[in-house]
Amino acid sequence: MLIRIPARSDCHASEVTPEAIYRSRRRFLKSAALAGAATGMPSLAKASGQYRDVPDAAAPPWFVGKLQDAHWRAVVAEGEAITPYPDATQYNNFYEFGPNKGDPARYAEELKVEPWSVLIDGEVEQPGRYLLEDLIAESRLEERIYRLRCVEAWSMVIPWLGIPLSDLVQKVRPLSAAKFVRFETAYRPDEMRGTRSSFALIDWPYVEGLRMDEAMHPLSLLAVGMYGRVLPNQNGAPLRLVVPWKYGFKSIKSIVRISFVREQPSTTWQSMAPEEYGFYANVNPQVSHPRWSQARERRLPGSLFSANVRETLLFNGYADQVAGLYASMDLTKDY
Repeated sequence: MLIRIPARSDCHASEVTPEAIYRSRRRFLKSAALAGAATGMPSLAKASGQYRDVPDAAAPPWFVGKLQDAHWRAVVAEGEAITPYPDATQYNNFYEFGPNKGDPARYAEELKVEPWSVLIDGEVEQPGRYLLEDLIAESRLEERIYRLRCVEAWSMVIPWLGIPLSDLVQKVRPLSAAKFVRFETAYRPDEMRGTRSSFALIDWPYVEGLRMDEAMHPLSLLAVGMYGRVLPNQNGAPLRLVVPWKYGFKSIKSIVRISFVREQPSTTWQSMAPEEYGFYANVNPQVSHPRWSQARERRLPGSLFSANVRETLLFNGYADQVAGLYASMDLTKDY
């Protein structure tokens, strides 16, 4: 089914969420979850009552201000139950803080995210170092409920808050020579203990990239929040990429540099193991990882007695929107 992405101007008074309503949103979600359980209907925070609470990160004033004009549910993954917030924030890959799934939640608070700036450089008319709040000041926050599929064959459904990546691209005006966009994660050994490990195989900083038409696609998002609140450090605060039709490692976290380049950038996982992690990393159940099948996935949360395994969808279920980007490509080779 084609997901309609309304124009950001398609806003009615009922869609504008005042700050007071935002601050009560979490209580509303919990009540809705209980009501949904009673009626057998899916809810936005299904089963949230059985999870221990997770403290909110402190939201900077610019973020709170932009919430008042946010476009809630701008994109919705129809028929999908939202992954509970504690699961989405305590089961993460973020090797800058350690190799285990719980390490980011345990150690990412050491990362200082205020103030935060992003260097824009390369083939672009408006290069420079921008404060994050200035970089997105002219854009309206949108809530996008996307499926997230990890190359490790687990998945979640997450309501992100952010701006279309195309907004930033248009703001800085890349030159015609720019064919790719290169992204770089913060590298701060004093604050990111995983980068200090002698066992780490990654050549820091972490690097990812997109082709220009991928970056300009309406589904590509720069996220600054999730679940109606500011983005937690372990999920890539204060700025991360979300490309929902690709495996999760493409959605680079804690971005400090965005470069517009002529040649395809050398990305981190592709450089480490090109036979396992290609540049495109499109979700494809027909192309197995060399060490496991990608045909099925484990949707979190799950348990020993209910693994919640399901079939993986081509392009993570977004084929109607993005397949045309790769019409002339052999996706068994350009994986």
